[in-house]
Amino acid sequence: MQTRIVHAIAGTFIVVSLLLGIYVNQNWFWLTGFVGVNMWIHALTDWCLMYVVLNRLGVKKDGAKCSG
Repeated sequence: MQTRIVHAIAGTFIVVSLLLGIYVNQNWFWLTGFVGVNMWIHALTDWCLMYVVLNRLGVKKDGAKCSG
């Protein structure tokens, strides 16, 4: 469940910051870059602050899925 939540949050931040960058102020593109860098860091180190936050909130970790 955590992976889906992290992807949804990252995607939302990217889309919202792109729209804000286009329609409000170009400085919002920095947020898009920040999300991208964090995704890159997660790919290299397997550490993500959002997973830490979700763990503390008690969100269920990804595990075996039910088949059927």
